[in-house]
Amino acid sequence: MSIQLGIIGGGIMAEAILSRLLDQKIYSAHQVLVSDPQPQRRDYLQHTYQVQVSEDNQEAANASEVVLLAIKPQVLDRVVAGLAGSQQKPLIISVLAGVPISRLDYGFPDHPIIRAMPNTPATVGAGMTALALGKLVEAQHATLAKSLFGAVGQVVEVPESLMDAVTGLSGSGPAFVAMMVEALADGGVGVGLPRSIAHTLALQTVLGTAQLLQETGRHPAELKDQVTSPGGTTIAGVTVLEKMSFRAALIEAVRAAWRRAQELGKK
Repeated sequence: MSIQLGIIGGGIMAEAILSRLLDQKIYSAHQVLVSDPQPQRRDYLQHTYQVQVSEDNQEAANASEVVLLAIKPQVLDRVVAGLAGSQQKPLIISVLAGVPISRLDYGFPDHPIIRAMPNTPATVGAGMTALALGKLVEAQHATLAKSLFGAVGQVVEVPESLMDAVTGLSGSGPAFVAMMVEALADGGVGVGLPRSIAHTLALQTVLGTAQLLQETGRHPAELKDQVTSPGGTTIAGVTVLEKMSFRAALIEAVRAAWRRAQELGKK
């Protein structure tokens, strides 16, 4: 059977998406080819997922249905230059941070192109992906892309003008949340909890709070007020967070990641 899904770049995000697509039976292993320059990485992907692998990006670009670009933005021009002359016109889906559709149009003329920004929780099927559609994308292409990324979590469609903002929030956000979990656990250790118990408490507190907000639809401020009783322990902690500019720091972290995404798109 011909290759339906070609993946150019076999890194962590590509593997996360690949593993879920296979697990959800959206594609079977023999329908997928991954190209990557590192022999060890190719061997690993072939052994782990039984997909076809190649050093030649052209083989992945000749997929009949979808080509997923999962390379570093800095090497895009070099990779595209090596794909000249491809006869196929599959849907191109790019997960490259900061790279606009206009630049992808130049490298893949006459292709339908979708720009996607997933995040690392995709590895466990809890990802968040935003999609921006190029001018040649038709309804079936959008449906296909939503099906692919629906296998790794939730999907939203946004105007491309907001993609760098998405990168700053949900693309980089898992690192910010991980730092918060780490800090909460460190705080627990600081007041006498064993490390393993502090980590479990911190992790489940963040996970449970997110689930509560999602399932009840409450505004975060409402939940915060519900927990914060007069003269109690929580308001004491909230007061310190406000003094230390906790919320402002997170806002500025998102803005810094957004600015960096814009810079990457200009290179």
